[in-house]
Amino acid sequence: MRIEADLLIPGRGEPVKDAALVVADGRIAYAGPSAQAPASTGEVVRAPVVMPGLWDCHVHLLGLPRSGGVQLSKAATEPVATRAARCVGDLQAALRAGVTSVRDLCGLGAYLADAVEEGSIAGPAIYAAGALLSPTGGHGDLHDLPPSWVTEFGRDGGEFRQCDGEAECAKATREQLRKGAKVIKLSASGGGLSVRDDPQHQQFTVAEMRTIVEIAGNAERVVAAHCHGKAGIMAALEAGVHTIEHGSCLDEEACAAMRETGAILVPTLTVQENMLARTDLPPWVERKARALADQHRASVSLAHQRGVTIAMGSDIFVSRTPGVGGTWGGNGQEVALLTELGMSPLEAIEAATATAPRTVGPQAPKSGLLAAGYDADFLLLHENPLADPAVLGDPAKIAGVWKAGLRIEGAGTSVA
Repeated sequence: MRIEADLLIPGRGEPVKDAALVVADGRIAYAGPSAQAPASTGEVVRAPVVMPGLWDCHVHLLGLPRSGGVQLSKAATEPVATRAARCVGDLQAALRAGVTSVRDLCGLGAYLADAVEEGSIAGPAIYAAGALLSPTGGHGDLHDLPPSWVTEFGRDGGEFRQCDGEAECAKATREQLRKGAKVIKLSASGGGLSVRDDPQHQQFTVAEMRTIVEIAGNAERVVAAHCHGKAGIMAALEAGVHTIEHGSCLDEEACAAMRETGAILVPTLTVQENMLARTDLPPWVERKARALADQHRASVSLAHQRGVTIAMGSDIFVSRTPGVGGTWGGNGQEVALLTELGMSPLEAIEAATATAPRTVGPQAPKSGLLAAGYDADFLLLHENPLADPAVLGDPAKIAGVWKAGLRIEGAGTSVA
């Protein structure tokens, strides 16, 4: 197949005008000027813009209903089959909106990944963490449920796993690897949705986090750290984590440490915007969201100014409700939010494409670039996202989506 486009955005590097993309056997055979493209006898598709498929590096396939507030405890009180069924629609919405890969950092993704890969359900490729590892009373503890319930839920394969001390942290990490986790997620600070903890407080000790990093590294997996407060950020970096999720309280010292260690920031601006727009938040969630909002935006802006590597992640965690924005299918709005804080449209697109696979370390596929030998995950657009990044958050602007060289049914509208 040959794609002919007025503009090709490769993911990294300068765009190419009057370009061609040639696909064979699920991979890109050529991407560049149309005049230099090899001859093709297959299907020819024309479009205004072609670019790599988007990565959303921070989602939660929890299958939580959007209505009734945002209570994580529903993950332990609703049947897992019900929640997984909701995720099927979530994954389909994301794929049709141009998201061809996701990193599920606490959810059902370790199980759903197999169903996507075998073709039983349509969705992006899933790089899952399994459960969120958290100390007792931490961000991954469901504070509004009896402690014994939460402990049993986590040890029985649930999405929130309490572990205290180095031995228990090692065991919990190995449990996620047994599920098929491609990345490990830990809680280095308090969070916004958990009831009683403070986002500014460090949670796991450095020694506990080092143990998790070591066990993950033995299996060629990297560790993502949920971090808001600076204490948790610095401790997580000292322990050797690969990505900092949220990074709400970065300062000059923390940015310097991220550059020194090579850690990647996944800012998750979308979830902050979505939370502040809701009117049904529990009081503790609204209080924390408003307290962190301005500092979070300033931190992301500072990180960009100081040269910290940034990858796109939305932190969407509730299931899609048809006709309601702010959930699955709107993942790409994160690109426009990044540009509001100082990134150029080209830099924000790179964060969502070429940079994004690096968030899974050695597990990264050849994805995120329109270049020979890379996976043929790409999307066609009716409008230029370099002129208006909001295009990537609007599925109506998608002309077509391909994953592994196959066109996704129901994604986009016809192109010439």
